[in-house]
This record gives sequence, structure tokens and C-alpha cells, in this order.
Amino acid sequence: MSFAAPKNKVVAMRFLFSFIMFSCLMPFVTNAQTATKIQQDREAILRMAGCYKVSFNFAETFSTDTSYKYHDRYHSWGIEYVFVIEDSEKKISLQHLLIVNDSTIVKHWRQDWLFENTTLLAYYKDNEWRKKTLKPSQVKGQWTQKVFQVDDSPRYEASGTWNHVDGRHFWEAECDAPLPRREFTKRSDYNVMHRKSRIEITDANGWFLEQDNQKILRSNGFDKLLCNEKGMESFTPGSYNCQAAIDWWSKNNAYWKLVRTVWSEVFNTNTALKFEKKVADSTLWQQLFKLEKEQAKTSADEQKQSIRTAIEAYLKKS
Repeated sequence: MSFAAPKNKVVAMRFLFSFIMFSCLMPFVTNAQTATKIQQDREAILRMAGCYKVSFNFAETFSTDTSYKYHDRYHSWGIEYVFVIEDSEKKISLQHLLIVNDSTIVKHWRQDWLFENTTLLAYYKDNEWRKKTLKPSQVKGQWTQKVFQVDDSPRYEASGTWNHVDGRHFWEAECDAPLPRREFTKRSDYNVMHRKSRIEITDANGWFLEQDNQKILRSNGFDKLLCNEKGMESFTPGSYNCQAAIDWWSKNNAYWKLVRTVWSEVFNTNTALKFEKKVADSTLWQQLFKLEKEQAKTSADEQKQSIRTAIEAYLKKS
């Protein structure tokens, strides 16, 4: 027994030393793992850029209302170029441009990705958005996808976690949104689309945006579900001619950067936004696209003022 105490002391000292070393090294290991995860997230987002054939497929699938009449399935496709227009550690911005008949460019949607963002512009209904603040603990390790319409006005925003498991890279989130462009000029029986979105990056076939949507009529504080909808947008890479988009963006990106700057000022100075659909029988996107064509005639400061005036004309005063 005379040798037991020294032996146990040695074991105890070794354990204590190991514990201290583990405690000291653990923050470094955790920080390294976090840095690796953020880099994986960033790489997944950046892989959405490029030249693609895009297919849009949507079908209404189920309704609890036996009198509901299902609408026809929707299918279309096009060639689209996705630009990286901003790339910093905690923000990536991607601009989509549609190419029609190899030469005509349609400025399409934009998506901004923000890491651990705590402020969302949440869609309510009938062209109205309200600011929503989240706790830092709610968005720990998450990326917010902010989606903007063709005129860079708000569309929908949601926060979720990028997952990298078994060779797969995907992000999932849900939020309310206005009607999609394929329906907002054709339907008035619902005013909110609740979107459950899943973006997945694939090694062989580009990426896709899968949607499980609910079409909702929101009125007097109540939601009525009309039907569910399944959607799939597939972005397939290939040897497509996207030069027209590259040329167009080179010519017009300075103007649209000014538009984004003005919008940022509007977002920062309003807790809620509600827009008129038309002013003087013209939509906001028509006004901003008209100013785009006139950009060569005016200075940057004059353009910003014209853009601000156009946007403010569509803002409903609370």
C-alpha cells in the first residue's frame, strides 16, 4: 500500500494536466470548426453563380376545400446568368439576369445572403412589409436569404442553417411572401404565399430551389388556406451563350448599384413599408427601368435623386 498513493497522485496529475490542456485548446478547436463551417457555407452560396438553363415547374397538389378549383400547372424555362455582385466575409449578393432569344436581357431577381443577421423585413399582406428583430441566439450560425424583386424592392426574407452532410449541401427556411410574378396579375383569391424553401447544391447538376408552398387568404387577422403547391426551379449548367448578359450588366450595373443604395436608405429609415401597385397607371419597376434608359444623360447624384423620388411616390404614408 505504500506505493499506491504516489501512483494515484501521478495519475491524478496526468488527468489534471490533460484536462487543463483540453480546456485551453477547446476554444481554438471550436473557432477552427466554426471558421471551416462558415467557409463551407460561403462556398455553397458562391456556387450558385454562373450560366444556367433554368426550368420552372409548379403544381397545386391538395386542398381541404372540396369546392376549390385547381389551377393549371405552370412550366417555363430560360437561360439565366447569375452574377456575384458583392462578396465579403458575412455578405454575398447574387444578381440574376434572364436572357431571351440570345440577346434580350430581363433583369430578374436578386438574392443577398447575410450571416447571423438579426433584422428581417417580413411580408404581411397586400404589398406590406414589417421589420422583425431576432435575438442573436435565434440566428446563431445561420444565413438570411433576402430576395428582391426585379426593381430591387423587397420580396421575402428568411433565416436558416446551411447543412453539409454526406456530400450534400443544402439550406432550408420558411416565410411569408407576396404572390409570385406568374400569378399576381392573374389571381386575387389569395394574398399571401407561405414558402417553405430548400436550396441544394449538387456536384453534377448545378443547383435547385425546391418549394412547398401554401396559398393563403389573410383577412381581419385570420388565415384561410386555399391549397398547397409544389414547386421546383432547377439551375442546370451547360455551354449556353450568356455573353449578352455579361455585356448588359457591364453597361448597367452602376445604375442598379445606385438603386440598391437608395433602397438601403429606405429600408433603414422605415419600420414598415407599404406600396401602391400603380401611380399614374405605371408600376414602380416601369419607372425605375425608364430611368435606367436615361442614365447616360444625368450624373450619379441626379440619378439617385430621381430614383428616390420614384420610390417615394409609391410608398403609402402611414
